[in-house]
Amino acid sequence: MSEGKIFKILTIDGGGIRGIFSAHILKRIQDEIGVIYDEDFEIIAGTSTGAITAASLSVGHPIGDVIKLYKTEGKKIFKKNYSSFLNLLNWKNFVNSKYDNSYLKKVLEGEFGDLTLSDTKTRLLIPASDISNGNVFVFKSNYDPSFVRDKDVKISTAVLSSCAAPSYFKPNKVQEYLLADGGLWSNNPSLVGLTEAMGRRFNVDKDSIRILSIGTGIGKKYYNVTDHEGRWGLKHWGTELVDTIMNLQSINVDNIVRFILSDKYLRINFETDKGLALDDVGEIDNLISKADEVFTYNFEKIKTFLTRRQ
Repeated sequence: MSEGKIFKILTIDGGGIRGIFSAHILKRIQDEIGVIYDEDFEIIAGTSTGAITAASLSVGHPIGDVIKLYKTEGKKIFKKNYSSFLNLLNWKNFVNSKYDNSYLKKVLEGEFGDLTLSDTKTRLLIPASDISNGNVFVFKSNYDPSFVRDKDVKISTAVLSSCAAPSYFKPNKVQEYLLADGGLWSNNPSLVGLTEAMGRRFNVDKDSIRILSIGTGIGKKYYNVTDHEGRWGLKHWGTELVDTIMNLQSINVDNIVRFILSDKYLRINFETDKGLALDDVGEIDNLISKADEVFTYNFEKIKTFLTRRQ
């Protein structure tokens, strides 16, 4: 990297159907500021639903297609595993994942086809969780000759793995690894992008790094104060707890990266005093409306951040 060159990183949070918020923000940025993501960013990193958008941008797919995907396929992706009320009485529906991932897999294969992590136009990072070895896992596009593990992995496979949120979708087996949602440790992948940039491969000074981080909303309310008095059952340690963990992870990374980079890190997100589910497809229109509001409010800040040279 030449001295004085700004190293731009785009990161996109996980959050299930709430990914339409970040996708809509990114479309407004593209349309009104003229950003070309696979040319203007050195690294694009996305976790879980953010991996869908990140991967699409990294191969030059139109961001409008991603928004369309959420609108047209969301209800089919988040379709319950059981098909009738009688199935509710089957104990397996309480220990299996809430949703079957077969339709999500079909959608991703339709979006990315046979493209592999060797086919991206810019560097792509997709965090997952290696639950077979109790370790973190990051899919990386083939931008370094030493990267041999992932170079032939299909992009659809990497994204499906990162989307495998516990209790929502079953884990995905890739090679010898059993992988689950990267949001368990990197729902906001800004720290992953920062670490990659400052590591020995690039060795970029932190003063030359700029990270644009797009969230999917932070819900501040999931439990009542009386929940500890006897209602801490299956429902509560299931999807709601997963949602809470991922929100806390995003907040923690936001605090760390903001401390390290200060004004060289721009976080675009929103908060609400209610819970934000990963699978509430009824919120799509509200999320798009919120994205418009947040973009309009932050337009000048985003434009200045992306166009300044120092």
